Formats: sequence, C-alpha cells, structure tokens
Amino acid sequence: MTLEPSRIAKNTIYLTVATVGQKFLAFFYFALIARMIGVENTGKYFFVVSFTIIFSIFIDLGLSSVLTREIAKNKEKAGEYLGNILTAKIFFFILTYFAVALTVNFLGYSAETKNMVYLAGLVMFFDSFHLTFYAVFRGLHNLKYEAMGVMVGQLVTITFGGLSLFWGAPLYFLIIALILGSAAVFVYSGLLLRIKTEIRPRLTLNRKILQFLFKIAYPFALAGIFVKVYSYLDSILLSKLVGDLAVGWWSVAYKITFAFQFIPMAFAAAMFPAMSAYFVSDKEMLRKTFERVLFYLAIIAVPLATGIFSLAGPIILKIYGSDYAPSIIPLQILIFAIVFIFLNFPVGSFLNATDRQMTNTMTMGAAMLVNIILNIILIPLYSFNGAAISALASYAILFFLGLYFANKVIKYNKMFLLKSLGKIFFSALVMSVVVIFLRQDVNFLVLIPLGAFIYFAMMFLTKGIEKRDVINIIKIFKKEKVIENKEEIL
Repeated sequence: MTLEPSRIAKNTIYLTVATVGQKFLAFFYFALIARMIGVENTGKYFFVVSFTIIFSIFIDLGLSSVLTREIAKNKEKAGEYLGNILTAKIFFFILTYFAVALTVNFLGYSAETKNMVYLAGLVMFFDSFHLTFYAVFRGLHNLKYEAMGVMVGQLVTITFGGLSLFWGAPLYFLIIALILGSAAVFVYSGLLLRIKTEIRPRLTLNRKILQFLFKIAYPFALAGIFVKVYSYLDSILLSKLVGDLAVGWWSVAYKITFAFQFIPMAFAAAMFPAMSAYFVSDKEMLRKTFERVLFYLAIIAVPLATGIFSLAGPIILKIYGSDYAPSIIPLQILIFAIVFIFLNFPVGSFLNATDRQMTNTMTMGAAMLVNIILNIILIPLYSFNGAAISALASYAILFFLGLYFANKVIKYNKMFLLKSLGKIFFSALVMSVVVIFLRQDVNFLVLIPLGAFIYFAMMFLTKGIEKRDVINIIKIFKKEKVIENKEEIL
C-alpha cells in the first residue's frame, strides 16, 4: 500500500497539533492541581498516577504496535487480529489489576492512597483499550480521529477535575476525573471504529494467531517495560523512602522537564520513513540525514535546558507558588536530561530503521538498570535531588549507548557534530549569562523571548545556524521533503 505524501503530512499535522494542545492543557491543569491541593496531596496524586502507569504496560505488552503494523500490511485480517487482542487484553487487565492491588497493599500505603490506586486501575483498562482502537486507525493511516480523541479526553478530565478543585472535593475526585476522561475516549474511539470502518471483531482466542502476534510483540513489550520503569520508578521509591512531600516537589520538576517531549517525537516520526528508505538505497544520505536531525534537535534542546535552568526559580515560584521552592534544584538538575531525551529520539529511530530493534531495546534495559541502582543509592542520601541525578545519568547512558551502536552501522561525522554542539553550547551560555543577570529586575515572561533572540542571534553570528537550517526544521514538522540532494546538507 502506497501512502500519498500529502496524507502523511496531514496525519502528522493532525496529531502534532492535537498533542501540543493536549500537553499545553495538561501542563496548566497540573499547575492548578499543585497550587490548590498543596505539596503533600500533589505527591499522593502523582504517586498514584505513576504507580498505575508502570503496571499499564503489562496489559498492552506491545500488542497495539503490532496491530498497527499488521493491519498496514493486510487490513483483511484486522477483525481477526483485533478480536484476539481485545480478548487477551481483558485477561491481562484482570491479572494486572490484581497485581496492582496486591502490590500497593504489600507496600503498606494508607487507606486513602490504596483506594485511589484501586480507582486509577480502571484508567489502565480504558487507556489500554482505546490505544488498541487507535492502533487500528493508525494501521489504516488515519490519525485524524486519534488527534480529536486526544483533546476530547483531556477536556473531559480538566472539566470534571477543575470543578472538583473549585468545589473542594476529596482528593480521589481527581482520579475520577482521569477515569471519566479515559472512558470518554474509550467510548469515542469504539464508536468511531464501528461507524467509520467495516471491522467487526469477535472476542475469541486463536492460539496460532496469538503466538504469531506475541512473537512480533515481545521487543515492543520489553521496550515498553524498560521505558515505564526508568521513567516512573523514581516516584514510587521517593514515596516509599522519603514521603509524599518529596514526591510533590519532584512531580513539578518532572512535569516541566517532560512537557517538551512532543518536539523530538514529531522529528523522529517525520524522519523515520526517510531513514528506513536510505538504509536500503543510500547509506551516505542516511548518514547525513542522521547528523542533521541530531543537529536540529540540539539547536532546540540545549537552549531549552539552559534557559529553564536559568529561570527555574521564577518559573517555579510564579506558576506553582512558594510552597514548591524546594523543586527548583531538582528542576535545575533534571532539565539537562532534555538534551539527551531530545537527541535519543533520532538515535532510537535510526536503530529501528536499520533493523537494530533489539539493540535499541537492550540500551533501554541498560538505562533502566542504571536508573534503579542509582535511585536506590541516591534517594536515601539526597531525596528528590538524588532522583534527578539518577534520571539525568540514565538518559545520558541511553543516548551514548545508542550513539555507540549507531556508529557501528554508519560512520557519522563526529567532527561536524562536535563543532556544531560547541557553537550551540556557546550561544546558549551567552543567553544564560544575560538572563541570569537580568532575572532579578525583569519579568521571566519577558526574559523568555529576549533569551531566544539572544541565542539565535549568537547562532547566526557564529555561523552555527543558517537560513536553510530554519527552513529545514519547519519542513520536518510539516513532513515535507527536507533534503533534495547531498550537497544541501554538507
């Protein structure tokens, strides 16, 4: 099946715009929660969400990704595959829900926390099933409905959650808000599947089909487990080893840092088809494309990290309030993980595009092990600051391991990347010095655009960036053809 470039572009724009909107709403909704319920209750809320997110991967186990891939290859079998996956997921949900309940009881949490976890377990059900329905639409190359669903769920959650906050309702009402948002998307996606497609799945278990699907799914399942653990285990360990206050302060630093993750995701999604094609047809173009995408993401990630580091105090105090002042230091540590998070997306996409999926999965496993070990050592010593150091180290290891294995596939131009990074870091440093000097007297909302202007002015002055680079970055987001010939990227 050949997909028209215009349709690819539309799909990318739909989902990117919706994701940006959803992230924007979610960021300010969480800020509202943090300000209105206080640090300790924010810690409880964030722990409950993190706890259930870790377990949620055991319901999906990579099956949604496999469903998308297999439907794209043969949509005639969509109903058969979907029916088997839905049946398997019902079974997995029951097992996972019991595991969640047993674990939270074993860890000895309060009755309030346990009841919130029991409620949040329902979110796992709805999320996993609407993820499966969306996987069908992805396989059919239609992301428009998923894009609308992203906003539907967030708006339902914010509406009910916001009313609960203003009415002073008990904390568990915020979990009910998540359930309602997830259930709304479940109903929406299920109805669309019935209305917009001819797929009519029957709940069934076919041993051969499930064996076939699980054989393909296990690398996705492993990757999902590794990512969930090294992304959320710190919150659980902080909760158990230090307490809810520590989780509340940590949650703010975490939310700010990961609010920008949609940017590298959009880049990686846009460049993956090109890298897959170049791996087969043109290794030189593969190398140059890989270098350029790393360069473009560094242009965005480094000033983001240094800018937020410089303005961490005003950002925390103005948005979240003085009660969250202890969040400033972990934010200043964790924010530099943005650089490695951004740059690892194209590295991971490169390894997947060049048939090194298991290599990519194993690097995630290594990062998870490092994260667990460092958290166990550092959290008892340094609390949430230790968690920030652990996260930064694990994302750095994930990136450098991936880069090491990427170099075994192609010999990328290390000198080009080092020279480019040197100019980027120098420009970001100049920006940070000016921002830090002015932050006592100038509002941080004014300093953000001023800092951006200084950074890009320095980049142009040092020839770290040219007009074509700006054009190419815009084209990547639009999923247009970025590189016309080899000379354009030299």
